[in-house]
Amino acid sequence: MEVLLTGAFGNIGTSTLKELIRQGHKVRCFDLKTRANEKAARRFIERFNGQIEVVWGDLRRPEDIAAAVHGQEVVVHLAFIIPKLSVTGIESEEHPDWAREVNVGGTQNLLNAMKAQPEPPKIIFASSYHIYGRTQDQPPPRTVSDPVQPIEHYAHHKVECEHMVKASGLEWTILRLSATLPLAIKLDPAMFDVPLDNRMEFVHTRDVGLALANAVSSEEVWGKTLLIGGGPSCQLYYREIVQQILDAMGIGMLPEEAFSSTPFCTDWVDTTESQRLLRYQQRDFNDYVREMVALLGYRRHLIRVFRPIARYWLLRRSPYFARSKARWSKRRPATHPIVWG
Repeated sequence: MEVLLTGAFGNIGTSTLKELIRQGHKVRCFDLKTRANEKAARRFIERFNGQIEVVWGDLRRPEDIAAAVHGQEVVVHLAFIIPKLSVTGIESEEHPDWAREVNVGGTQNLLNAMKAQPEPPKIIFASSYHIYGRTQDQPPPRTVSDPVQPIEHYAHHKVECEHMVKASGLEWTILRLSATLPLAIKLDPAMFDVPLDNRMEFVHTRDVGLALANAVSSEEVWGKTLLIGGGPSCQLYYREIVQQILDAMGIGMLPEEAFSSTPFCTDWVDTTESQRLLRYQQRDFNDYVREMVALLGYRRHLIRVFRPIARYWLLRRSPYFARSKARWSKRRPATHPIVWG
């Protein structure tokens, strides 16, 4: 099958691309022409010559999208500006107007180009469970029928795009993804924004790629909205996720004061229907940690050697820890210093 994959060289994009190729599809990759994306594209072309085609472009340019969509049977739309760790270097919450041009405007350009084709392709749109907002006060799991209450600009963009996709007149399916961490993880200050007692469903990036690839060939997913998560074995509290990652890296768990106390937009989800249709849940969080450690290689030993410095560096990046430290400093006499870390 001829498949257009937008955002092909991102975290989920590369997992999806590998699985589409494995299943025998011919994939046209659409992404921004950046140094990192060009490097990733060269690796795929060298390995899978003849099975993929790379088209560079910008979702904001209708002519770029029109060229990419031509002759495709299914579009898997992943390209989106996200709140943190965006490959563009620009985050949706810091530049919401610019992000909306890409996320909402770009998706509309894509839908317009698809509808202009003599035989319009189907679309698989990757949404997010962030659209449910803060739900920690509600009994889990979240379901497709739950009301959406987006908080971030990113989540508002996802909700708007879902409506556009459904109203497009095209054949569609929407997959709302749970937490999908990159294997080459970066310890970003955003890690501190989630309270340790927050429910979070993890799903392995390779399993998401499998779900998306299986959806391409499915006859039953069209017209459905599905929740994609790792299943009961991946329904964790954020404390478990952070502790396993930091312990595996050799850093060790950080103080609770380093993390926010404001509920975050994650939860556990009901994946009964998506698993029945797509059969994608093959890995759990332990698999992720093992692969993450393998990718770290020798750097893990360096982290262990310089563990106090690594901990100090991380804690300095937490705004919550800094405020906690300031509060304690006001309460304690200057003659009784506090050692943090």
